[in-house]
Parts: sequence; C-alpha cells; structure tokens
Amino acid sequence: MSELHDLPDTLGAGLDAAFTRPIEHPLPDAEFNALALAAFAWQCKHNRHYMAFCERRGRTPATVTHWSDIPAVPTAAFREVELACASSGEADAVFRTSGTTADARRGTHVVPDIGFYHRSLIPNFAAMVVPEGRPMTMYSLVPPPRDLPDSSLSHMIATAMQRFGTRDSRWYASVAGGIDHDALVRALADACADGMVVCLLGTSFSFVHWTDAMRERGEHHRLPDGSRLMDTGGFKGRSREVGRDELRATYLELLGIPPTHCVNEYGMTELCSQFYDASLRDAVIRRRRGPDRKVVPPWVRTDVVDPTTLEPVPAGCEGLLRHTDLANIGSVIAVQTEDVGIAVDGGFRVLGRATGARPRGCSIAMDDLLEAVKRRTS
Repeated sequence: MSELHDLPDTLGAGLDAAFTRPIEHPLPDAEFNALALAAFAWQCKHNRHYMAFCERRGRTPATVTHWSDIPAVPTAAFREVELACASSGEADAVFRTSGTTADARRGTHVVPDIGFYHRSLIPNFAAMVVPEGRPMTMYSLVPPPRDLPDSSLSHMIATAMQRFGTRDSRWYASVAGGIDHDALVRALADACADGMVVCLLGTSFSFVHWTDAMRERGEHHRLPDGSRLMDTGGFKGRSREVGRDELRATYLELLGIPPTHCVNEYGMTELCSQFYDASLRDAVIRRRRGPDRKVVPPWVRTDVVDPTTLEPVPAGCEGLLRHTDLANIGSVIAVQTEDVGIAVDGGFRVLGRATGARPRGCSIAMDDLLEAVKRRTS
C-alpha cells in the first residue's frame, strides 16, 4: 500500500476520525469545512491539472473559504485527463468506467492510497447492508477482481465479502462465462434447506438477466428471513430497462426478499464513497419505514444544483447532484455529476440521468478544464 506524499498528519487523522463517525451523524459544518479546505489546498498542490482548472475558475486555496465554493470537476473530465495526486504507475489502484460501446472512452480514476477507499467503504457498507453486525454468506453476480482488475465495483464487493462474508461466500459470475446459473440456483436451494441467510450482490442488469432465466425455467426460492440483496447501476446501453418497482416485485416473487431488504447502491468510478438506500437500515435499526432516500455518509456533502448555473436549487427542487467526498483525497474531492436528483430527509433520491445534450453548466466547466490543461501543457 502506498501513502499519499506530503499529506499533513492533521488532515489524515481528521479523515480517519470522520470515517469512524456513526453513519447518519454528519460532520459539523465547521469540521467538514476545515477538512475540505485542507484537502483542497493539498490537492491543488499535487494535482496540476486540477490546479489549472481552479485558477481558470478564479477559485484557489487563496480565495476559497467555504467547502461549497471548491470547484467541482465534471465526471466527464475523468475521460479526458488524469486527475490524480500521483501518477498511475505509483498508485495502489486504477479504476475505469465501463464503456457502453466498443470505442467508448473510459473514465479513469487513479487511487494513490487504497487505504482511504477501504476506510470509507467498510463502515458505510456495514451500516447500510449488514447493520446487524453479523457475518453473512454473500453471493456475487459480478465477476471477481481477477477478471475485472480495473472495476471499482468488483473491488468493492471483494472488500465487503472479505470483511463481512462467511467462508461460504462465493462468486457466481465470470467475464468468460457470465452468471453460473445452475451453480447459483443450487447454492440458493441449499441455503433454503439449511435456513442460511444470504446476501446477493450484483448490478441491476445482472439481476434482470438472471431472474429472466429463472422465470423461463419456472424456478423460484423462498430465501430465509433476513436474506437481502444489493443491486447497483442502471441500464444505459442495454437492450431492456426495468423500473425499480418491477425489480422489487421480481425479487419478492422469485427470491422471497421483501422490498425492505433490497438495497440499491448508487456509486461511480469517479468517487471513492458509495450511497445506499436507507430501507434496510430503517427496518432493522429504526424498526420503521422512512422515506425513500440515499444516505449521505458523514464525510460527504451532496448538493442539488441548477443544470445551468451549478448553484444550489431551493429545497424540494430537482437538479444535478454534486458530491464533495473527502474519501476522494487522492484525486478531486468535488465532483459534479449529470445525475438528476432531489434532496430528501438529509439524503437524496436519484431520479435518473440528464437527457439530451450535456447540461450547460457541466459543458462550460468541461470546456474550462480542457482549456486550462491545454494552456498549462503548451
């Protein structure tokens, strides 16, 4: 494991403390602000492309006094330039987005120190997917890291299985063979016979593909009470799109997993942190049903911003999601997405992707970044 060069001890200790906070207790704004500004200053010092962008936007560590003014980099920028505080050759991991066409450019997130990724991933996954705190048998419908070494999702699942899975946990997919349907069905049948609680992990599309095959074969299971499922991702570039309610109904029908125990994860290659549905945590910890929302971990701030101005929208209004993620210390903490969402009860709800042309605010920011990098390197 590498270490981040010249990272102040106070900043590293502050980040570690943030990762150990109870998951639904945000850092006080003063503490978050101090850490974010320190991270911003350090990143500008070590990430030359980002510093050039900040200078072009007129917002540098010399002028920014609040985290909300830190310039956010569009997710599309990760396809164009290397936004890292270390070269890819010196990094612990290099994650890449999945292209939807054969010639699609893939976004690249260089992670110099994977330790920060793990220290944020583990408590978040624990709180939202296994809040009971007990090891659980996990079955993955995503291929393992040996098949997908540059997949942040595969790495995330491997980390979760190693930390929270029992010795019976298994991978039931590969790049070469897809989902091993017969082996997975046998494993679930054994789990039902033994009363063994399981956690299924995969992309939404992999679950659709698998449950379609189950329905064609006339198969179904009633998994033991407490079993759960984590799905993630959308259907961009796929031949079939399935709504959230239809997916939940399918999980209940074919697997016996109720909606309260179906946790959708929202994450992206460009971020080290993940966001999970509150449904399971509400059911197990609060023993009540809360509003449909993604929970923002303490070391992240998520804003809903106007697509044109990139300024925060009034409460209750839709806009684009912007994340300030302190776990992204090795690259850029402020990331502007093209995902549409709305703030809900301290968290947010994802409504989809912006359609049509790139939102004007994101397009302008992208132009600024590319021009800044061009001038810096010319």
